[in-house]
Amino acid sequence: MSPAVAQVQLAAGEASEHRPLIITLFGLFVVATLFITVWAGRQTKDASDFYAGGRQFTGFQNGLAVSGDYMSAASFLGIAGAIALFGYDGFLYSIGFLVAWLVALLLVAEPLRNSGRYTMGDVLAYRMRQRPVRTAAGTSTIVVSIFYLLAQMAGAGVLVSLLLGITSDAGKVAIVALVGVLMIVYVTIGGMKGTTWVQMIKAVLLIGGTLLITFLVLLKFNFNVSDLLGSAAENSGKGAAFLEPGLKYGATATSKLDFLSLGIALVLGTAGLPHILIRFYTVPTAKAARKSVIWAIGIIGGFYLMTIALGFGAAALIKPDEIIASNKAGNTAAPLLALHLGGVDSAWGAILLATISAVAFATILAVVAGLTLASSSSFAHDIYANVIRKGKATEKEEVNAARYATVAIGVVSIGLGALARDLNVAGLVALAFAVAASANLPTILYSLFWKRFTTQGALWSIYGGLTTAVVLVLFSPVVSGKPTSMFPDADFHWFPLENPGIISIPVGFLLGWLGTVLSKESADTAKYAELEVRSLTGTGAH
Repeated sequence: MSPAVAQVQLAAGEASEHRPLIITLFGLFVVATLFITVWAGRQTKDASDFYAGGRQFTGFQNGLAVSGDYMSAASFLGIAGAIALFGYDGFLYSIGFLVAWLVALLLVAEPLRNSGRYTMGDVLAYRMRQRPVRTAAGTSTIVVSIFYLLAQMAGAGVLVSLLLGITSDAGKVAIVALVGVLMIVYVTIGGMKGTTWVQMIKAVLLIGGTLLITFLVLLKFNFNVSDLLGSAAENSGKGAAFLEPGLKYGATATSKLDFLSLGIALVLGTAGLPHILIRFYTVPTAKAARKSVIWAIGIIGGFYLMTIALGFGAAALIKPDEIIASNKAGNTAAPLLALHLGGVDSAWGAILLATISAVAFATILAVVAGLTLASSSSFAHDIYANVIRKGKATEKEEVNAARYATVAIGVVSIGLGALARDLNVAGLVALAFAVAASANLPTILYSLFWKRFTTQGALWSIYGGLTTAVVLVLFSPVVSGKPTSMFPDADFHWFPLENPGIISIPVGFLLGWLGTVLSKESADTAKYAELEVRSLTGTGAH
């Protein structure tokens, strides 16, 4: 038995001695959030309550909720693991996610909030033919959300397996199924109100837990960041290269191109993520939306700065072989760091491990609830109410359709999440960013800012970008051809990059332009003028 595996087994054994504490912390969070969900569900009376929380949340509350929705398992587990294994190159995820947030807020968030009512499809279909564009918007929203859900499910399986000592594949699949059932309950009962409160609580817990670990890491190195980085480089076995670009993305021309593709996807992807954009429908005014933006920037920016301590702290205190032995993608680096900070053979170490893992579990549950709500709302509001029922569905029928869609999306996510349980969650989320930036972002920008944009352009952009991104992912090393792939024993990949953004995003923009200039229909300039007024003022939108 290798020393790394022995160390992981020791950690698991120590955790097992304190398993009642671990289960108690998990149980307390689940029970508390279920109570809030039931309470919120009793206040959900109509479609506005289910989709937008009645537009009753303040700027600060929504800023907390936006932060809770954005800081996912990729942020807490995936980035810490990527930094712990790849140093500087792993930290690029933090930079990309933070810059992406600023792009989304400055370019898209407020105009989209002012122009729409419940979903992204409200804006895209406003000056186009309703049925085809809403169908496309709903389809894209569901696909992007499922890609994002894969990451959360993978993180949940890894996390709870570590804590409960579950090593069998069947046990890990059961954990993924449990998370799926909980997210279905949150959304079907609580709607946007319940989901928002869960996200606010999760944001407070995540910031508190990250602050604690950051403080303990810096205390370990006498608050000397240089010593922390030096120890991380030495312990990693890579030396100075650990703190320099190129360890993951600089070895070959292909890896350099992959990094460029990843960067493009991260920076542009957030502006096309439906579950983030619909959060701005929950506040009553544009002023409140701007306040929530300011709060979210501060909270999210502070968190991503602290990921430096999480990742490099794990690299400095834990051997890379130990991290890989626990999870080959590095997703358990943050929980293992908590265990080592408290002492592998001490009760304090087990308490820290249980606490941080409970925070991570809270993170996963809150984000999957937001993703599921976004996709089920889009199906019910865009596809069921406006396409299938042609605008004749009652609010009750529409909300019921959303609840049925939640169950279906939950089942699909459980199945795919079980397959993706060994992939790095930050990498999986980057794929979702690429798909969102390829299918949704070009159509959103063209709809808001290009007077000539037509229905054909919207359809070509959404379906073309979506299809290109998904096909390239399916035939990339993420799915097959490598030991770390979803199907490691198969090899049918022909696309060399792990992220398709560098190809699929320009394709989405190009097809939107090409579909418009080749279209025989003329753009409705009067509708565009009205949309422009709405996007700037919010007048008449809701």
